[in-house]
Amino acid sequence: MSALVALTLRDKGANVLLVDADESNYGLYRLMGVPMPKSLLDDLGGKTGFREKMNAVPRGMAPQVYGKMSLDDIPENCLADAGGVKMVVVGKIHHFGEGCACPIGVLSKTFLSKLDTDKKDVVIIDAEAGVEHFGRRVDAECDMVLGVIDPTYESFLLAKKMKDMADNAGIPIFFALNKADEAVESAMARHLDGMEVAAKIPYTQELFIGGLEGKPLEVRIPEIEPICRRILGEDS
Repeated sequence: MSALVALTLRDKGANVLLVDADESNYGLYRLMGVPMPKSLLDDLGGKTGFREKMNAVPRGMAPQVYGKMSLDDIPENCLADAGGVKMVVVGKIHHFGEGCACPIGVLSKTFLSKLDTDKKDVVIIDAEAGVEHFGRRVDAECDMVLGVIDPTYESFLLAKKMKDMADNAGIPIFFALNKADEAVESAMARHLDGMEVAAKIPYTQELFIGGLEGKPLEVRIPEIEPICRRILGEDS
């Protein structure tokens, strides 16, 4: 979903930065057809170097690892160019026993809080599935949140929790129904319970097979358009 939205926004003329803030998923760069660059965390010396910077400031204050920056100020060795979409990875879990992902969550929040964007810039944050990013307040820097609902009961339970957290934080949230053919869509509609649906994404065989074979994303689907219009403020 993040890759589809990023590519569609690029085609609409937006200056897109795609932020990989999921410490466990290694598939985003493969979908975009580029190798993964050096992560922001590794550029700061890994978890050890980042902890040292955290410990150098008074308790409770954010580490000053970055000053205000535009999209053009992001360290060049931490950027990949996927056909006009800029990509940056916050950090990844690489090794057995290396410890928790807490520094990656802190760095995500710090990095996003320092970004200074202009009217044509769109920053898309691909977060891990679930609600941990809400708990870490990564979403506090967002203008809106897009939740993806798969056709499972558990996915709707999670979506309701996401909506509660977003509402409490005062952040607009909307959802995309995923793999929603006519029969599935009817069943999913019974569980929406006040959740705003921005798009209904059908099951697409070409998209599924391409993902299964590990190919870069080449499919475009028109159902992504309503999401992009909302992000660009064209529906307001």
